[in-house]
This record gives sequence, C-alpha cells and structure tokens, in this order.
Amino acid sequence: MARLFGTDGVRGLANRDLTAPLALDLSVAAARVLSEHGEFDGHRPLAVVGRDTRISGQFLESAVVAGLASAGVDVLLLGVVPTPGVAYLTDALGADLGVVLSASHNPMPDNGIKFLARGGHKLSDALESEIEQRLGEDWNWPTGAAVGRVSLYETAVEEYVAHLVRTTERPLAGLRVVLDCASGAASEAGPRALQDAGAFVTAIHAQPDGLNINDNCGSTHMDSLRAAVLQDGADVGFALDGDADRCLAVDAHGNVVDGDQILAILAIAMKETGTLVKDTLVATVMSNLGLVQAMRSQGIGVRQTKVGDRYVLEAMRVAGYNLGGEQSGHVIMSNYATTGDGILTALHVLERMATTGKTLSELAAVMTRLPQVLVNVTGVDKSRADDDPVLAAAVAEEEAALGDSGRILLRPSGTEPIVRVMVEAPSEELAQDVADRLADVVRAQLSL
Repeated sequence: MARLFGTDGVRGLANRDLTAPLALDLSVAAARVLSEHGEFDGHRPLAVVGRDTRISGQFLESAVVAGLASAGVDVLLLGVVPTPGVAYLTDALGADLGVVLSASHNPMPDNGIKFLARGGHKLSDALESEIEQRLGEDWNWPTGAAVGRVSLYETAVEEYVAHLVRTTERPLAGLRVVLDCASGAASEAGPRALQDAGAFVTAIHAQPDGLNINDNCGSTHMDSLRAAVLQDGADVGFALDGDADRCLAVDAHGNVVDGDQILAILAIAMKETGTLVKDTLVATVMSNLGLVQAMRSQGIGVRQTKVGDRYVLEAMRVAGYNLGGEQSGHVIMSNYATTGDGILTALHVLERMATTGKTLSELAAVMTRLPQVLVNVTGVDKSRADDDPVLAAAVAEEEAALGDSGRILLRPSGTEPIVRVMVEAPSEELAQDVADRLADVVRAQLSL
C-alpha cells in the first residue's frame, strides 16, 4: 500500500481520495498517537484548525473537528487563514496540535490535511507513518465531560497580521504594491498586513468564492500580476499561492523575480545586519547556479538539500540556520516563522527596498540567473539511473566540458517513471543541447 502522507501532508481529490470519513479517522489517529507519545503532557489537549478558501474545506473542516473533539481534544476554529498563520497561532496560543486544510497551489478540486506539532512544526515522518498505521483502530472512546469542546477563534487573522507587521522595523510608506492573493487564504490577511506596514496596496484575485482559488492567478500564473503592475505603475508586485506559503515577485518593468533571487536579496540584507546565522543560506539542488555564484561573491555560503521545503527546514533546524527556501517561492525565515510564509517574505523584500532606496530590479541584479533547461525523460527504469556506468560517463563528460560555467543534475522522479535532466549553462542553446544529448543517453540505457 502506498504511503498516505506525502511531502506536505495528505492530499488528493476532495470527496474522492480525501473524504470526510478519512479526514475524521486521520484526526482521531493523530490525537491518539500524539497523546501516546506524551505530546499532550497528560493535560486536556488543544488543537487549532484553519483552512483555505476551497469549498471542500467546509465539509473537511467539520470532519476534522468531529474527529478531534470525539477523541477528547478541545478545538479552536480559526476559519480561513494562511498555512503559516495556522503555524504561528499553534505556537502563540500554546496549542498541542495544528491542522491545516489546504492543497496549496493545487487546483480547486484538490484538498489536503496537514498536521502541525506543538510550536507550529511539521510532524516527523515517523509520527505520520504511525498515524497511518492507527487508522480505523478500535479504542475506548471518551464520553461525557471527556469529549472535546469546539469554539470559534474570531481574531485569528488580526493576530497573525499583527505578528507579521511586528517583524518589520521600517515603515513602507511610499511603496506602491500589487498583491495577487490567488483567491486563497491570504485574501484578507495579505492586503491588511502590507497596508498596516505602510505600503499602498492594490489587491487582485482577492474575492474568493470557494471555486476560484489558484484559477489562472497566484504564483503559478503570473501574467495578470505583471499586467496589473504595469497598468498601475506600481513599484513591485507579489504573487502568493492558495495557502500563502509561497511568494514570487514582479518588478516595476514586469519582470518575474523568482525564489532564488528573493533568497539572494534577503540573505545579503541579513548578512549586512549580522543576523544571517553562520553567513549561510539553505537552498535545494534545483536552485540556480547563479544563486550559488552570487552568494559566493558576497561571502555567503549555500547549503543545498534535496528538493522539498521540508528538507530545507530540516537542514535549517539541525544546523541552526535561519534563512532557506526554494526557487518556487517557499522562503523560510525561521526567526519569525516555522514554515514558508509568502506575506512575511513580501514584507521583508519591501523593507529592503525601503531601507536601501533601490528598486526590486536593482536588488535582484545581484544575481544573474543562468539559463536552465529541464527535460523529463518518460517510460524509463528510473531505479537504474544512479548506477548505469554509460550514463555516468556521459554526465561526467558533459560536466567536464561545462566546467565552472554550468552544472548538470540528473534526478529520478519520486512519484513517476521519469528521469529529470536539468542543465544550466551560459546560454540557453548550450543548455538545451547538453540536456538533449543526455536525455538520449537516458532513453538508450534505461528504456523499459
């Protein structure tokens, strides 16, 4: 049986893969496992539950709350709030468990359930596996006064926004911003936070109706944001995703500024103020070589991990680093958050603009993105990708030809019979040629 939990909780087509009975059972199992591991310290446990704007979030929320309360857990309903807002409030309210109902940047019909431990941290793989194993078990259900109580927590957005604004030290007055809220969880919190920090904000895709989340908007569809920035003459635009844990940007000329460039801007700012721990940034192996080169020139090290924000976060927690993220716009500033936070990211990019007096394009120019080509080779035996000597020799030969001017990453997919060939080089034409040659070798050596 395939593992139910993925890299970011349990996701699937709502009411098909992710049903109300499954949501209820997961919540009961999570409560039992965390209790048995002493996470509740013998006291009456408290959980907070938040969701994004998907219509399916309503029935899944009800199922989660029913499961938790029936397992003896008191529940605070946060309503619609970004994923990082749930993480913050899990910690701030002293909750033993946080639950997020969201499928992030996925299309509206999908949904997901993510559990957070005390402090707002993601559960370990071991705890998630144990929750799976305990699904549907018989047990001695609490009765009478031992069942949980459910209450609305009506100031969730207000408290989360106040926390975000407190992380900035300089007013953002004079900066004109367009914020694409992806018709998602940040449709209220995002504009409020930027406005309270002093910026003049035009919000787009901020009227969620339960069906339009991520619909041709947000961080996966940047065209409408680019158009709005140019039309309004704004200084900058930011695009969030459905649960607002990602942030990408657009400069005043309509050019997209990706997660790698944002990380470069923030890393340099933090190094200058002496707040970048060990003068090191954490990124993934998919980050552009231009980021590594730019950081090296600034005296900043780059620790690279496997793809996935959970691996970035794990490396940060183990070594104590306080800035990390991905090209996709997941940026983790652990001085203020336990997960990626798109609104927080936007605020600190704006603060850097206000502090330096520079435009976003000027700040982003510290990093030159090398052309990057990705070829997905399908229908191959990915299990042999790391061991085939002919393929290894072909990669070595291409790497030698590129030298320090580029790099190659050959990576089997974690979920599909695909081998991904990623090449960075001084020109897109050269990157494409190298990627195509290596893709041909993959097909010849690993064909099924």
